[in-house]
Amino acid sequence: MESRIDIQKVEPAAYQAMYALEKYLATSALTATHKELIKLRTSQINGCAFCINMHSIDARKLGETEQRIYLLNAWRETNLYTEKEQAILALTEEVTLITNHVSDATYQKAASLFDENYLAQVIMAIVTINAWNRIAITSKTIVG
Repeated sequence: MESRIDIQKVEPAAYQAMYALEKYLATSALTATHKELIKLRTSQINGCAFCINMHSIDARKLGETEQRIYLLNAWRETNLYTEKEQAILALTEEVTLITNHVSDATYQKAASLFDENYLAQVIMAIVTINAWNRIAITSKTIVG
């Protein structure tokens, strides 16, 4: 595969705006595990090989198990994820697949488990990785 446009090189200000979102998320209350689950599951849904590779490596560095990484795309079929992680994953899937909208049930479940600030941070993390996925996929960012 040959890469396409290098947006970081051509429009560095655009990349700096994306990095500003990352800086915000780095200072948020989101746990490292929650951030990586969001990034990895979103990237799986979007088929972003570059981001799947990066975030599976990052998750392992944080101590995430191989089993949880391998079963992430089937999280509903296991008991490996906490109730909070399940709520985050459900919200991640519905925000990422937004054409079906975010159901009231999914939103209410997440809202019942997290305060408004944490929930807002979860939503911003989902939105941010979706943007990164779209940049990497469109520009055909090379893995490795």
